[in-house]
Amino acid sequence: MDRRNVYCTWMYVNCKVKMKKVFILIFILSLIHILPIVGQDEIIVRKKISQATSAIKTMQCDFVQTKHLRLLKDDMVSKGKMYYQQSNHLRWEYTTPYSYTFIINNDKVFIKSKQRNDIIDVNQNKLFKEIARIMMNSVVGNCLNDEKSFRSTISVGSDEWIATLLPLRKDIKQMFQKIVLYINPKQAIVTKMELMEKNGDMTVIDLKNVRINETINNNMFSIR
Repeated sequence: MDRRNVYCTWMYVNCKVKMKKVFILIFILSLIHILPIVGQDEIIVRKKISQATSAIKTMQCDFVQTKHLRLLKDDMVSKGKMYYQQSNHLRWEYTTPYSYTFIINNDKVFIKSKQRNDIIDVNQNKLFKEIARIMMNSVVGNCLNDEKSFRSTISVGSDEWIATLLPLRKDIKQMFQKIVLYINPKQAIVTKMELMEKNGDMTVIDLKNVRINETINNNMFSIR
């Protein structure tokens, strides 16, 4: 079995069983010129992010994902497209070097690969439901408002804000060591994400060509 098939199989098993290794991370950039936001400044930044998040009805972009696996010498790089529609619709579609689609539509998740298709009711799988919720909230930055699940801090540089989220709940700690969101200060939207897993694996995702509040065909989120 070649490396690409090994990786595709690895992704399917983890999405179906524990979803512990399903994406979204970015390398921590140099922090030399980044200072923590404190006091009133942090309140202002959080308010800007919250306002921007509330205003996002749709979001679509291209992405480049780099997966660092401890068991493999070389990184796995893949590309695709992401579509989000408020409030519970997300399509994460890999197009290169393989075809793989992950769709969230309210309480249903659709996983499509060359091998098979699966529809999962997240209400029947607590862990899967939690992963779907974190994925959705991370895309638009809503994790910052989830004080029961995460303890968050925000740092600011000249070109970006960096929000670091440390899990508080036991079930999330079992999946993630931390989540880092990179935010464009001008638009107050997430442009990069990092998720560090407990086992040392890490995924890096760079969101490109981000478009906000443009019409998205509802068929993009169809579960079939």
